Amino acid sequence: MPPVPSQLPTVRTITVDQTLTWLGQGWRDARRAGAVSFAHGLAMAIIGAVIIGVTYRHFWLLAGALSGFMVIAPVLATSLYALSRTLERNEVADTRVVLKTWLNWQNSHINKWSNDYWCMFQFGALLALAATGWVVTSAALITLLAPVPILGPQDFIEHVVLAKSGHLFELWMTVGGILAAPMFASSAITMPLLLDRRIALLPAVLTSWQAVLANPVPMGLWAATIMVLTLLGLSALLLGLVLVIPVLGHASWHAYRDLIDASSLPLRETQSAPATTQGSH
Repeated sequence: MPPVPSQLPTVRTITVDQTLTWLGQGWRDARRAGAVSFAHGLAMAIIGAVIIGVTYRHFWLLAGALSGFMVIAPVLATSLYALSRTLERNEVADTRVVLKTWLNWQNSHINKWSNDYWCMFQFGALLALAATGWVVTSAALITLLAPVPILGPQDFIEHVVLAKSGHLFELWMTVGGILAAPMFASSAITMPLLLDRRIALLPAVLTSWQAVLANPVPMGLWAATIMVLTLLGLSALLLGLVLVIPVLGHASWHAYRDLIDASSLPLRETQSAPATTQGSH
């Protein structure tokens, strides 16, 4: 296998309206992949329901747990990126792609202990650690600063969101935003890049930061779009996630393809069919 290049791939600049194009492409891929794509959304909805069921009477924990769950969504959507890549290659996007992504994604590596081999696992672990940190921080803010114990959604709305003094909700949102911004910059295109090309974890994260800094307005809009659609999915009794998660996952693949010219990096796996030219759709 060729060594992992140390040079970062080229970052492109995009226009604000490109985010709408990504959503359209994400919906197209979700429809083309069909049930295997929407099953990801169903799985996320079920996981969300389990979180709510476990923490419903402990809303001080639920608020952070659900938002922390969204932090690790880029990892959970990895096989959606693989499905979009498969469709881009005009190959069959089915459950075999999903199984290969999670169970057999590094067959070409001889050295299973190399840093490059474990980069996706490392990034997933880092996101999980960040999500846990936010859950703990959120729970600490609410339990220590709320005037009464926050046991349910009504308590949260009455004593945190609509509180007339203390500004706890503003503080909670501010801290969440401060933590969310670097997490978004670190993960915006990292997982699709790691899936697609042989690149170590740190260069992939730095490339993601470069993509965000080079396109602050479009990427800010993209972050807001992800947040709004996710909240809509959650508010629709979690059933909206069945649609939202696949569309956002596939759209994130197209965001990576438009933002990054990774043609200088070797492919992570051998293709079974000729690949589409980098950046084309």
